Amino acid sequence: MLGPGSPSFEQLRVFLTVVEAGSFAAAARRLQRATSAVSHTISNLELQLGVTLFDRERARKPTLTEAGVAVLSEAKSIAVGIDNLKAKVSNLSSGLETEVVLAVDVMMPTVRLVDVLRAFEQQFPSVTLRLYVEAMGAVTQLVLSGGAHIGISGHIFAEVPGLEHIKAGEVEFIPVAAPHHPLAAAPSNAPGDARNHVQLVLTDRSPLTANKEYRVLATRTWRLADLGAKQALLLAGIGWGNMPEPMVREDIAAGRLKQIDIPEWSKGTYSFQAIHRTDTPPRPAARWLVQKFANLATVLDAAA
Repeated sequence: MLGPGSPSFEQLRVFLTVVEAGSFAAAARRLQRATSAVSHTISNLELQLGVTLFDRERARKPTLTEAGVAVLSEAKSIAVGIDNLKAKVSNLSSGLETEVVLAVDVMMPTVRLVDVLRAFEQQFPSVTLRLYVEAMGAVTQLVLSGGAHIGISGHIFAEVPGLEHIKAGEVEFIPVAAPHHPLAAAPSNAPGDARNHVQLVLTDRSPLTANKEYRVLATRTWRLADLGAKQALLLAGIGWGNMPEPMVREDIAAGRLKQIDIPEWSKGTYSFQAIHRTDTPPRPAARWLVQKFANLATVLDAAA
């Protein structure tokens, strides 16, 4: 027994139009065709598939059968795929890339990242975005290796040969611990006290940070590659560590964490740089992202 035939996209388009318009006549007006031509197309589609799509007898308007409902779902998926294909081909002919791979430092405040990516989606709905959130030198390493088109990296990792970079804002960095931790519970801490307690330190596996220490005071450290895990351990009272202030703001306000007073430093700033390889300058969508992050830095500077 032969299986169903292969319907054309034009047949599926007419089918979708009939469903959306609610009748053959309304679909004919929308498609600027004769009603008989629309009816004929649907009949051929049903013959091609070997199923009845509309119940034409028990209702004044064509009503989808059970088979029609199933076909409708697949037809919609095919239509979306065709639209995406057309958009990507249009992008290629206009010079707009079909995909942007962005690597972002985990220290970037989530609200800023969300604002930029929401605007990107509105500006470039047909461009696929792949996002990597990495720690420390891993962002720069991804861009250098070609694994990402552009990156938002900490400034201390961005200024390496082969990369162009532009200021992309900063975030306040503060030392915190759980309220019951000795460094938080003490009225004051003497120089060197922080060295006697486990410090939770963010790390990565990139060669750019091998054998390098950044704001590490303690003789005993726990190394983590995940900022969320670091926050969870801080909340549990296991060690102290430096965190982006926006990420722990609610925890401090609720009394779950406390900014600790360490004579060596009380707070600092972590600056970001938008980076890309010198030999592969960003194309339109990626260039727009770089500028968006750069504009964000300008806004933050003006508000300071």
